[in-house]
Amino acid sequence: MLRIYQNTYRRTARKAVVYSTKVACCNHSTLCGITSHPRRSQDNGSSSSNGRDRRHEEFLLAGNPARGWQMPPPSRGYGMLVVRILRGALKLRYIVLGGAIGGGVSLSKKYEDWKDGLPDFKWLEDAMPQGERWSQFSRNLIEVGSLVKNAIDVAKDDLKAKTTVAALGITSDESRKKYEKLQSQVETLQTEIMNVQIKYQKELEKMEKENRELRQQYLILKTNKKTTAKKIKKSLIDMYSEVLDELSGYDTGYTMADHLPRVVVVGDQSSGKTSVLESIAKARIFPRGSGEMMTRAPVKVTLAEGPYHVAQFRDSDREYDLTKESDLQDLRRDVEFRMRASVRGGKTVSNEVIAMTVKGPGLQRMVLVDLPGIISTMTVDMASDTKDSIHQMTKHYMSNPNAIILCIQDGSVDAERSNVTDLVMQCDPLGRRTIFVLTKVDLAEELADPDRIRKILSGKLFPMKALGYYAVVTGRGRKDDSIDAIRQYEEDFFKNSKLFHRRGVIMPHQVTSRNLSLAVSDRFWKMVRETIEQQADAFKATRFNLETEWKNNFPRLRESGRDELFDKAKGEILDEVVTLSQISAKKWDDALNSKLWEKLSNYVFETIYLPAAQSDSFNTMVDIKLRQWAEQALPAKSVEAGWEALQQEFISLMERSKKAQDHDGIFDQLKSAVVDEAIRRHSWEDKAIDMLRVIQLNTLEDRFVHDKQEWDSAVKFLETSVNAKLVQTEETLAQMFGPGQMRRLTHWQYLTQDQQKRRSVKNELDKILRNDTKHLPTLTHDELTTVRKNLQRDSVDVDTDYIRQTWFPVYRKHFLQQALQRAKDCRKAYYLYTQQGAECEISCSDVVLFWRIQQVIKITGNALRQQVINREARRLDKEIKAVLDEFSEDEEKKGYLLTGKRVLLAEELIKVRQIQEKLEEFINSLNQEK
Repeated sequence: MLRIYQNTYRRTARKAVVYSTKVACCNHSTLCGITSHPRRSQDNGSSSSNGRDRRHEEFLLAGNPARGWQMPPPSRGYGMLVVRILRGALKLRYIVLGGAIGGGVSLSKKYEDWKDGLPDFKWLEDAMPQGERWSQFSRNLIEVGSLVKNAIDVAKDDLKAKTTVAALGITSDESRKKYEKLQSQVETLQTEIMNVQIKYQKELEKMEKENRELRQQYLILKTNKKTTAKKIKKSLIDMYSEVLDELSGYDTGYTMADHLPRVVVVGDQSSGKTSVLESIAKARIFPRGSGEMMTRAPVKVTLAEGPYHVAQFRDSDREYDLTKESDLQDLRRDVEFRMRASVRGGKTVSNEVIAMTVKGPGLQRMVLVDLPGIISTMTVDMASDTKDSIHQMTKHYMSNPNAIILCIQDGSVDAERSNVTDLVMQCDPLGRRTIFVLTKVDLAEELADPDRIRKILSGKLFPMKALGYYAVVTGRGRKDDSIDAIRQYEEDFFKNSKLFHRRGVIMPHQVTSRNLSLAVSDRFWKMVRETIEQQADAFKATRFNLETEWKNNFPRLRESGRDELFDKAKGEILDEVVTLSQISAKKWDDALNSKLWEKLSNYVFETIYLPAAQSDSFNTMVDIKLRQWAEQALPAKSVEAGWEALQQEFISLMERSKKAQDHDGIFDQLKSAVVDEAIRRHSWEDKAIDMLRVIQLNTLEDRFVHDKQEWDSAVKFLETSVNAKLVQTEETLAQMFGPGQMRRLTHWQYLTQDQQKRRSVKNELDKILRNDTKHLPTLTHDELTTVRKNLQRDSVDVDTDYIRQTWFPVYRKHFLQQALQRAKDCRKAYYLYTQQGAECEISCSDVVLFWRIQQVIKITGNALRQQVINREARRLDKEIKAVLDEFSEDEEKKGYLLTGKRVLLAEELIKVRQIQEKLEEFINSLNQEK
């Protein structure tokens, strides 16, 4: 911009000079009479202008004395010229100043925009070290710099002195001594410089370490400042292994979608297939057995490259350091334990996959599946279907059209004894995905014919075909050999073996486990890149179909899996438990009192009331019976009634929730199972029984009704209880004696032979009760004999037991009717009772008995209500939470309790969606790696 201003200034000044010159010229021409005649100008044409110009030039160059003209003083012309130049310069300053101001404003605005675009570095104030630590760091750096500078200056001075002595050519002894002294000083200084350099290097290392620590702190602070933490980037093979894990639980038959590649290691038992896998993984990770089958389940091993040699199970957080023998032993023990745990029901092998990941430097990335070895003969300790199970499992994994089959053949045995080659040929007849591996070649060198081995490795001995043929050595037969020792032995063997150096039996790239792992890994990733897009498209189509089916069947519902549904049901159940504490005290009292009388009524009538009525001293018998009852059975029965009332109320709340408009019936089976299990586990606190015993004994000691209201309540309680028992007794009699005459006529019903006999017995018993209204509950021997003889006269033959069975319900009805009549008589006898007490003309002892029972029920119900609200409801809540936690971890139980088309379709849709997302993520990472 400044250059533009300079050029503008120069052009303006040049124009000002020319303009000033022309003006001066014109003025001078006028003054001197040098003007052109118009007519002459027309005649002469252009020559007139040329002449005029020449005259102007002459005028400018010199005066014309011949015509009497004389040039005016030059100072005036120069003054005019200077004035015009200054005037132009003054005009130019406004342009320059305006441009400078505008450019400055523009530059200032651009600077502010650039400054605003910079990131906020305020967080560095928190990340950088502060205070004493930074000051110490600065002082250390300055000190090191000064030491190095001083050492260099001293070295320069000594070197200069040495050079001066040599230049002067000093040869005297004194000078030589000085020179040697200087030389020793130089050596000393050099040593000091070396020490300083070492110290400087240590300081640098120390500062680098501090810098790394500060960097870590900075990263932590930076991560904490971010609202969303970044996910740790997974390796490509880990992502692929996760896809296989998802597929293992979705498609177990390879019938629809799981055609993703994996390396399937197959071979005869003890052929060395596990050793080959360990050699590829560079660690002895599998258990060993002396001729015993050790691989009892498929083992999926994901190999990945990493800085540390470690192993980890998919469902565990523990990492095994494969460089430590103790961790290796733990790993082998855990693998064996998982294999044996997977075998159930008397089986020898299992289809459950044991998944693990092995990471380490230089490992080739791939996924391998080690299968149980194929056997020819079963031993007595094996299940009867072991051989067939292994064959089916092997075919199952090899039937995947994209699986790479690593066929392991023992080189130390005859080829005709091989079982695996036939299976491989059936699954891959063209050999497009088979890699043949000959193991134990070191033993084969001593036993086998070289031509035979040549045929095997060239694919001419077995009828099966393969992509490649490899020879490996998997060990020297020593269990304690490390993988490094085995690999070194393998390399040494192939370097020195006569078998592989004569007549070109094999190519160099076909030997060693290292070349094998490279070839398998290369083929694995090639197969992955060729098939992964097709698998992703298949899952897209499946997802679309499932989503369409869901929208057609459940348009207003979101696809929720079992876990989400379980969490929702869990919340509803716990909300119902909280609702227990909101039930009113009156409702609890009514429920507990009703349940208590339901539990106690039969005991009161059969054990206390009826036996006491037979004795002459009713009140004494009642006191004895009540005390025995309160000391023994009553507290436990009360607790049982309280627990059943709590259970009934809770179930009632659950049933009422089913009638709500937003009720989801899919939870009903789960809720019922949780409640039943929690109720089964729950037990009332033991100390509650002792507490109730004391309260009940004290309550039963009171034998006097305090006011008319309580008396009326007791009479009503007695009448209600007797009427309930009377109804039950009449129902029993109706079943025993059959329908009445009117019912027989209207409903066309008939009496059975037994019912006719019962009616005959009843008629005789009614005669006894009419003669003695206060008859005892039992019949005497004479009465039994009389009844029997009377029936025999009517041709009804029955024994005494038959008569007694008929007597009990007949007498009970008679007794209850009398008790009901006494209750009616005592309804208005309260004041007479208060005045005369036990000697009252109207016997109201049974009213007092039922008042005492009523008071015990009220006091017990109140105590149970407090226990329920304060203790038992919270304990039930804990029991339900424990049951829910157990059910949440039991996938089989969740699958049984949460089922139906809605759940199954949602589970499948969620699973397919997860697999598709993982496939897309893997494909994107795979394309980026390309």
